[in-house]
Amino acid sequence: MTKAEIVSKISDKLGLDKNDVQLTVENFMNEVINTLESGQNVYLRGFGSFIIKTRAEKTGRNISKNTTLKIPAHNIPAFKPAKVFVEGVKAKVKVAKTDKKAKK
Repeated sequence: MTKAEIVSKISDKLGLDKNDVQLTVENFMNEVINTLESGQNVYLRGFGSFIIKTRAEKTGRNISKNTTLKIPAHNIPAFKPAKVFVEGVKAKVKVAKTDKKAKK
């Protein structure tokens, strides 16, 4: 689902103008981004948490030059869904069967 589809669904359900809904959705996303960039987490009870995870320093390889390089420790944004969210997905979404022969 895309942002445009989300805006359209919310607009249809609430009877609001699509432009107003789009501004609201974009402002929500900007607030999440700004909050994480300021070093704080965002907690949405019953939905999940947008959190900052710290990745440790590690050694990587540049295969084309056959050299090693240090990747410094850094922070990344992450989303941790709420328990209710996870349980709902587990209960309602069927596991897709994978064809092991097709992968080889």
